[in-house]
Amino acid sequence: MIRILALPRFTPLAAGSRYRIYCYLNYLRDQGFSIDVAPFLGDDYLHAMYQGRRKSYLSIASSYFNRVAQLLKLNRYDLVWIEREALPWVPAWIESLLLKNGHRVIVDYDDALFHRYDSHRLSIVRNVLGKKVRVMMRQATMVIAGNDYLANYARESGSKCVRLLPTVVDLEKYQLAAPREEAGLNVGWIGTPVTARQLQEIQPALRTFCQDGTSRVTVVGAGDIRLEGVPVVVREWSEETEVAEIQKFDIGIMPLSETDRFCRGKCGLKLIQYMACGVPVIGTPVGVNSEIIRHQVTGYQASTQEEWVHALMAMKQTLENRRHMGLAGRQLVEQKYSLQRAAPRLAELFREALGQTDRVQWGKAA
Repeated sequence: MIRILALPRFTPLAAGSRYRIYCYLNYLRDQGFSIDVAPFLGDDYLHAMYQGRRKSYLSIASSYFNRVAQLLKLNRYDLVWIEREALPWVPAWIESLLLKNGHRVIVDYDDALFHRYDSHRLSIVRNVLGKKVRVMMRQATMVIAGNDYLANYARESGSKCVRLLPTVVDLEKYQLAAPREEAGLNVGWIGTPVTARQLQEIQPALRTFCQDGTSRVTVVGAGDIRLEGVPVVVREWSEETEVAEIQKFDIGIMPLSETDRFCRGKCGLKLIQYMACGVPVIGTPVGVNSEIIRHQVTGYQASTQEEWVHALMAMKQTLENRRHMGLAGRQLVEQKYSLQRAAPRLAELFREALGQTDRVQWGKAA
């Protein structure tokens, strides 16, 4: 039996960890993998972050202590599967030392974590941690990247083995929405209070679109958000209701900042969730968004406020067009962004990593 230690950054409450690690566990275990899962940070940290409360320093310190203790027991496992990094904000040489020589390590990236370090406002962070992710990528047995932007960064960093695996959804859970016949549109967005600031990017366009009083914007998981001049309905997020909430959308949106380097590494989860439910999409063509959104086929790409208004108005005018786009989006998810396709691929990557003859020599950080 192949023994794997999975080290996600968070519990399943966080979408990144849920869709990069936890959603695969049942399949992998059915395939004969023995997997222990040890998240770095717990729900208390996430609740504090989403609610804007101060995090418990004692709880954070405990998280570091527990993670170090886990890294000291790696001899029990054949493979270590790390989401992003083992020890956030810790220099590469320390993380390398703890991972030890001879262990096969897969690091999985679904966003441009490296820009949090190399673009940090403090020079000490840039100097100490700016190259951390490059070092860890170079030393890993395998880097799994959610999109080309991340994969190219890994290759440029000197990684010997880079594999693409997009973020995906479970088609058994995400079903097509029943067509809505209402005159006004329900424009939907799903995310967290941390990512909700991206909605401010298109606030003028949403205000213009909604000014006739027939349409509204529904935000799921955004917390207490206000968009001036925009009728906003706020829904709480839960894993049990997220699909049902998306199925109520007429259009799913994913605005991003075109000037924020971090956004280039996004894996387009929102778009994939919408499309899996047959909901047509509009999004900023940044990073992988420009690949997921097939312009005027599965939705619209929009950069300027004028383009956002045009896309929203075009979708409002024809229900049949929205249906065709929604079905095309569902088909694309079935072909490229489903758990049913990705899970066997991940199992194959694990076996590939275990079959490599050259073990990585951790601790030789450059």
